[in-house]
Amino acid sequence: MYGSRGVRASAARRMSAVVLGAALLVTGCSSDGGDGSDPGADASAGAGAGITQQPKETAPFWVNPDGTAAQQVAALEKAGKKQDAEQIREIAEQPVAEWIGPDNPREQTQGFTEAADKAGRTALLVLYNIPHRDCGQYSQGGAADGNAYRKWLDGVAAGIGDRSATVILEPDALLHLVDGCTPEQFHEERYDLLKGAVTKLKSLKNTQVYLDAGNAGWQNPDQIFEPLKWAGIEQADGFSVNVSNFYSTEDSIAYGKQLSAKVGGKHFVIDTSRNGKGPYTQGNPDERWCNPPGRALGETPTTKTADPLVDAYLWVKRPGESDGECKGGPKAGQWWADYALKLAKASS
Repeated sequence: MYGSRGVRASAARRMSAVVLGAALLVTGCSSDGGDGSDPGADASAGAGAGITQQPKETAPFWVNPDGTAAQQVAALEKAGKKQDAEQIREIAEQPVAEWIGPDNPREQTQGFTEAADKAGRTALLVLYNIPHRDCGQYSQGGAADGNAYRKWLDGVAAGIGDRSATVILEPDALLHLVDGCTPEQFHEERYDLLKGAVTKLKSLKNTQVYLDAGNAGWQNPDQIFEPLKWAGIEQADGFSVNVSNFYSTEDSIAYGKQLSAKVGGKHFVIDTSRNGKGPYTQGNPDERWCNPPGRALGETPTTKTADPLVDAYLWVKRPGESDGECKGGPKAGQWWADYALKLAKASS
């Protein structure tokens, strides 16, 4: 992530195993179980954690019963660490987004949406594979080129099919066009890819799409509303704010409403996964976004929000996964047991 702009950090996330009749191939960064002080979350542990879905009328999004946090709960219980297990359960029992990795996109999205459909819920997905992603920072990578991205997106769409899905589209992709991080020669292609992605995903029967639009700490909505239009916001369901960041829900609503007024009154969603105590204000300003200490879980995911323009509070960032190799953290996207525990304890 381009830290000096105070935006978010994220990486190709660890993919949670989904089994629905047969084992589906799922790829991505594997979790190492954390900081070494707690038992790691092994690949088969989650089923023993007893994770259930949230009430559909409050949170219609799917809770992965075998997600990383659920695996950690099971491992802690097995080790006799009941109190810590109950703290991590606060994360494991909430619906969190599944970040779709670069390989086997059809298998990934099919697995998640089938499991969600079986539970009578909506899959929450994040597409994060735009070429030249993250400007060479902690979450660098992405598709090799535009054609590779389009092929990957075809796989994503085929895997979703007619099942219910809510998609957060390419966190930071627009911001890095505006803030000068992404070189000029890639701008036209990126707008084309984003607009094409919106069109492709909105052609699906039951898919909602939200283009990422930064956070309350990022400069001014005047600098992002035209790029949102060029990227296809008119056809999308709306935009997302605060992805993987820590700005308060109140400030995020204010930012989103300012931006909404400039893009035809579009609705938006807010990532509340770690904003329970707002942003970190100490240390190096360039890396306040990266694994900041003393943070807490925010409002739990729900479609019952404080403003009619806000479609949902979501946990887009997966609480407990590292922002990057800073402040003692593991690689971006890897499970960090100690940090997860601190987030949960600070929220109690």
